[in-house]
Amino acid sequence: MVAIDTDVLLLAFAFHRDPRQSANAQFLAQVQNANPTTTAYNLMELLGQLSFNLSAERLAEWEAWLIEPYHLTVIWPRVTENASAEAFFRSEVFERPFAKIREHRLPFLDALILGLAERTPDIESFVTWNARHFKSKTSLSVFTPEEYLAQ
Repeated sequence: MVAIDTDVLLLAFAFHRDPRQSANAQFLAQVQNANPTTTAYNLMELLGQLSFNLSAERLAEWEAWLIEPYHLTVIWPRVTENASAEAFFRSEVFERPFAKIREHRLPFLDALILGLAERTPDIESFVTWNARHFKSKTSLSVFTPEEYLAQ
């Protein structure tokens, strides 16, 4: 499975004159039948960015224009059976990302996104237009949409 970063999805809905639009659209079309995923953190980042230009009603319909057309699965953090809400929150939002931040010098949101994608079984690839920021910082294979299409 492939995890898709926010910038790839944002390009599909904004920046229509961006020269990467064609490759971006080809990538999204190719992976839509291969169980593409994105994390809850990517989803919230995307909706936050799009909130400046979408009505509240349109924003609330995000599943209809994002999940269904692209066949995306959103990966949500999972609470372990023995964890309290406080322990889960501390681990998910502080301890795990902070460990990644210390080890790889990543921004907080990138550490959250990568950590969740890495812990999700069957995810092998992470696709982002900022691949150079992620390569060598994760156990996942990292590609731009163009690189993914070329493989």
